[in-house]
Amino acid sequence: MNEVMNPNKALWEKGDFTRIAQTMRKSGEELVAKLGITKGMKVLDLGCGDGTTAIPEAKLGAEVLGVDIASNLVDAGNSRAKDEGLNNCTFRLGDACDLNELESQSFDRVVSIFGAMFAPKPFEVAKEMVRVTKPGGKITMGNWIPSDPTLVAQILKISAAYTPPPPEGFISPMTWGIEGNVIERFGAAGIPAENISFEKDTYTFEGPFSPDHFMATFKNYYGPTMNAFDAAGQNGKSTQLEEELTTLFNAQNKSGSTNETLIPAAYLRVTVNC
Repeated sequence: MNEVMNPNKALWEKGDFTRIAQTMRKSGEELVAKLGITKGMKVLDLGCGDGTTAIPEAKLGAEVLGVDIASNLVDAGNSRAKDEGLNNCTFRLGDACDLNELESQSFDRVVSIFGAMFAPKPFEVAKEMVRVTKPGGKITMGNWIPSDPTLVAQILKISAAYTPPPPEGFISPMTWGIEGNVIERFGAAGIPAENISFEKDTYTFEGPFSPDHFMATFKNYYGPTMNAFDAAGQNGKSTQLEEELTTLFNAQNKSGSTNETLIPAAYLRVTVNC
């Protein structure tokens, strides 16, 4: 599925997002429970990672295909499905900008939670999601919101301040968190604005460890943060970056304990009726 053409492949294979995804499982299950997925539905989970939403979708009885640009995450997803005994959930490599191996109008639901937003060609992403969705089907996206005061938007904002300017023509993934952009992109794919709805929702990161430990997980395993530390190190600013992020993680922690992490992060939930 042309995964080599997507520059994000190296970014998401650089680290190990599964270590962060483990803190997102509960919120993934809670979100899937809201989507009206029932037994026998065909679901495409796009930019699926290791299955934070794909696995719960399959547990509801849907036939789930998870597609991701990163081979390590596809392997991790297939391992999780096998461990769960879910033969109705398969993960494979693919590019959200070009789903040419998937038939048109073949899925009842297309779900992409913090996945397809990172693909480099947003209009192609919207077009492909619409193309593979059956008439009467639904697309659900979860997109981080630019300049939002909560965790992920702030991590990406801080990281961007330490990295070189992006190449010419780069479109920030955070632009998917702006309603007008979503309407424009799906509109170009033939979806009228009245068929698109928005809700500000919350994903919560949870873990039995300190915010400092959680920040170190992002530092060592989250591609965008890893790149920021690489660039900061070359400029002698890695300590400054680490201090900024450590302050952020501790300030956002709502657990009431320095040994537990409970950090809510706001995102834009998009529903598209095809």
